[in-house]
Amino acid sequence: MSENVVQRLRDEIENAIISNSFAPGTRLDEVQLATRFGVSRTPVREALMQLNAIGLVEIRPRRGAVVIDPGPHRIFEMFEVMAELEGMAGSLAARRHTQEDRVAILAAHGDCERSASAGDTDAYYYDNERFHKTIYAASHSGFLSEQCIALHRRLQPYRRLQLRVRNRMATSFAEHNEVVDAILAGDAEQARQLLRQHVSIQGERFSDLVATLAER
Repeated sequence: MSENVVQRLRDEIENAIISNSFAPGTRLDEVQLATRFGVSRTPVREALMQLNAIGLVEIRPRRGAVVIDPGPHRIFEMFEVMAELEGMAGSLAARRHTQEDRVAILAAHGDCERSASAGDTDAYYYDNERFHKTIYAASHSGFLSEQCIALHRRLQPYRRLQLRVRNRMATSFAEHNEVVDAILAGDAEQARQLLRQHVSIQGERFSDLVATLAER
C-alpha cells in the first residue's frame, strides 16, 4: 500500500470534513469511501485511523468512523499548548543546533519560500510541516519532539484552514524568517517568543479561524 495513496485519501476526507461536506455525526462507510475515491478499503481504513488519531473522526463499536467536531474552545486550547511546546523547542534548538540541523532548517525554509512564492497553499502546508519538524529535531529532546509532532498532527486540519485566511501564508513565511534568524544566532529567548507568537491564535487570528470554521 502506497503511503502517497493514504496521504492523498486522508487529505481528501479531511478537506471534506473541514468544508462540512461530511458534517459532524456523519458515519463514514469504508465501502462507500472506497468507491467514491476509487481505491480499496485498506487505504481507506488506514486514512480513517489517522484521522481518528488527530481527533477529526471517532471509531466507535458497531458504527465505524463518525465525524466529530471538537468545537472552537477545544481548538483554542490545543493551539495554546502547541504555542508553548513550539516555543520550548525553538529555545532548545537555538542552544543545541548542530551544523547538520542548520543545513536541514535552511533547506526546509527554502522549500517554504518556493511554495509561498508560488502561492501554493497545499505545498506550503507540507513544507511548513517539515520546517517545524526540523526545529523539533534541532531541540535534541526526543520526548519534546514526540509531543510536538503528536499535537502538530492533531492541529493539521486547522493549520491548513488558517492558510486560507487572506495573506496568512505570506505572513507565516515572514515569521519563519525571524525564527530562523533567532535560532541560527543562538538567541534562545527570542526564538521562544517568536515561535510562541507564530503558533498562537489569540485575538484576531482566532476570530478569523472561527469565522472560517463557521463558513464551512
